[in-house]
Amino acid sequence: MNKLILSIISILIVNSINGQITVAENTLKVGGLSDEVFYYGFAEGDQLIFDFEEMKGKPLKEIEISEYPNSSKYMDYKSKSIENKIIQINKSAIYKFRFSNSAIGGRICKFKIQRIPGSDETKNFNTNVKWKTLYDTTKYTVNERYLVSRDTIVHNITSQNAKVHSVGNINGNRNSFNFTLPQNTYSWSYYIGVDQQGQQALEDATKKLSESATPLVSQIPGYGPLAALALEGTSYIAQLQKGEDIDYYLVDGNNVNLFLSNEQFSYLIKGKVINESRRVTNIKKGSYHFCLYNDNAITGVQVQLNITAIEIKENWGERPVDKQRVDSKKVPYLEQ
Repeated sequence: MNKLILSIISILIVNSINGQITVAENTLKVGGLSDEVFYYGFAEGDQLIFDFEEMKGKPLKEIEISEYPNSSKYMDYKSKSIENKIIQINKSAIYKFRFSNSAIGGRICKFKIQRIPGSDETKNFNTNVKWKTLYDTTKYTVNERYLVSRDTIVHNITSQNAKVHSVGNINGNRNSFNFTLPQNTYSWSYYIGVDQQGQQALEDATKKLSESATPLVSQIPGYGPLAALALEGTSYIAQLQKGEDIDYYLVDGNNVNLFLSNEQFSYLIKGKVINESRRVTNIKKGSYHFCLYNDNAITGVQVQLNITAIEIKENWGERPVDKQRVDSKKVPYLEQ
C-alpha cells in the first residue's frame, strides 16, 4: 500500500466521522537555533488531526507532539510538510506541540490542528490551556555561625622615653621606634610628648581618668587615656601650648632607613608638636616606625612615646537553624 492510498484512506476516515473542529491554525516564525511550543487540550475519544507546512519548502529539524508532561506520541525529523497526521486520544489530556529549528536562519511555518470529537458529549470540549503557579515548600535545617561574644582587649604596645639630640650633636638628630599592631586591631592611638612637661601631661590625664572612670571601665586591664581615646572616649590629655617641639613621622619598613639616612622618604602621618595624642582607624595591621627629628640647633629633647591598640576578638559558635525554601513552577491545566 503506497503513500497516496494511505493519504486517501486518512482523508476518507476524517470526513466520515462527525466533522472536524479547528483547534488552532497559525503561521509562525521559528527563529534560528530555537524552539516554539504550543499547548492544547483534547478529550478522551478525540482524534487529533495535524497538518504542517514550511512555507519556503525548507526542512524543520524536529516536530514533536507529546502528551503533557513528556509522553511523546509523534516525532518527525527534517519535515517540510505533514498532511493529516491522526493521533487517537485515549484520555483527556493536554498536548504539547514543539517546533524545533537547528538552522541559523528562521523558518516560516504554517500549521493546523483539528479534532474530531469521540461523542456528542465532548463536542464542546474546551481546548484552551491555562496556567497556574504551584508552590512547593521544603523545610530543612542548617548549621549557622553566630556571634557568642565580643571581647575588647587593650594592648599597651609601647611606653618609651628616648633622647633625640640636637642638630649639632655628633650622634645625629634623628631617632626611630618600631611597633607591630595586633592581628585584630579595631583602632589604636598614640601619644608623643616632649620633655618633662610632655610626660607630665600624660600622667595628669591618667590620674583624671582613674578618678572619673566608671567601675566597669576601670576593671578593663590596661585601660588608660590612650585606650579611652582609641575607643572614642574622653582621654583628658591636655594639649600643651609652650615648650620644645619635635617633628615626627609614621612610616613603614621601606622608608625608615631613608629617614635615618636623611634621604627622601614617604610617610603616613606627620606632625610638629609639643605634645599630641591621636586616634588611628585607617591603619589596622602591620609593622611601622615612629621617626623623630629634632630641628633645634643646640638643645636635645626627651620624647615620650606611648602606643595603645584596641583588639576586638570575636568568639563564634554554631547552632541549628530551621529554614524553608519555596520553589515554584508553572503548570498547564484545562478548565471545563
